[in-house]
Amino acid sequence: MADFYQSGMITTLHRLGAPNVERLEQELCEYATSHPVALVLPCLYSELEGPALQGIVDHLKQVPYLQEIIVALGRASALEFRRAREYFQQLPQDVRLVWVDGARIQELLAHFVKHDVDIGLPGKGQSCWLAFGYVLARQRSKVIVLHDCDVVTYNRDFLARLCYPVMNPNLGYEFSKGYYARVTDRLYGRVTRLFVFPLIRSLLRLIGPHPRLLFLESFRYPLAGEFAMVTDLAWINRIPGDWGLEVGILAEVHRNCADRRVCQVDLADRYEHKHQHLSQDNPEEGLFKMSVDITKTLFRTLASEGMILSDATLKTLRATYLQIAHEMVIKYENVAAINGLQFDRHAERTAVEAFLKGIQLATETFLRDPLGVPMISSWNQVVAAVPDVFERLIEAIETDHHWNPTEKIRNRSLSTP
Repeated sequence: MADFYQSGMITTLHRLGAPNVERLEQELCEYATSHPVALVLPCLYSELEGPALQGIVDHLKQVPYLQEIIVALGRASALEFRRAREYFQQLPQDVRLVWVDGARIQELLAHFVKHDVDIGLPGKGQSCWLAFGYVLARQRSKVIVLHDCDVVTYNRDFLARLCYPVMNPNLGYEFSKGYYARVTDRLYGRVTRLFVFPLIRSLLRLIGPHPRLLFLESFRYPLAGEFAMVTDLAWINRIPGDWGLEVGILAEVHRNCADRRVCQVDLADRYEHKHQHLSQDNPEEGLFKMSVDITKTLFRTLASEGMILSDATLKTLRATYLQIAHEMVIKYENVAAINGLQFDRHAERTAVEAFLKGIQLATETFLRDPLGVPMISSWNQVVAAVPDVFERLIEAIETDHHWNPTEKIRNRSLSTP
């Protein structure tokens, strides 16, 4: 029997029965007249050569309700930017690339810094923030939807279900978060299963039913990279610039949005994307770094709510986390057994030990500096500091869009005696 159980503080929109993407898209085309939508794709240049992106693009070619697609392109040289621009020309929608590493965007970021705007660190968070700003600057869309470019099992139903709760004006949602089961012949999603939920439940056990923690625990997959939101939230939400992005965004949604306006939606029966290495010996890479950044983000959002996180509390937290995480390993081993899935108890416990070290490193950093690296400024703060920011942003992106480096080279050759 399909699961339609409602729990936690937010509404869960389950996946029941056979998918009917044609019906969803027909409704979304109607809603798009009053709630036009922009799709933001954070993309590394290396993903253009991966197995997932072409499949995503092939499906997007058939989506009729998208107003615009904004690709936030990172780690790309000038030649790679040009190739990426040509690659995305196969899409029929209005497509723009935000060339994050390009000279024009970098000059704009430097201009922000001069005006005391927090721009965060280079990475997915900063790239998404720039793309959100461009959508706000154009004033063409009222809904922003975001998903990653490494989803191997992507299809049109995936996007339609993510958009539907926010685009449908009869439902009244302002933010929808995607979730799905990370399972093939084994269970994936280690950071969520063995770290995030045990950490949240440890904090609840120590400090009681704090609203922020109860909100985060309500999500079935808080680290999912897929969400849709009204543009009003893009105006006021701050964004972390590290691996704490998803948890930080949820914390901002909880701060700025009523719980009844938030939902999570089951996107797919099967979901597969690239898997990060644990990197248990290197806190600057992989899932180990992810655990450090998520913990710091969680501690800082709780501290901003007035919660006192003392050294003694955080030491006890590590012991509580370890106990709960080990209990979760046993539970997931049982899930794997009844479903005939592969399960490596040693690998699971190794991950728990790495995450425990991540909590310790994050604790030491937090106690030294409870503020840490500032979150990226909200766009209403940026506009207050740099009133012409949207004109500058549009000019930079449109100039890159029409830039022809071969023309510049040809002109140089013609002027050479």
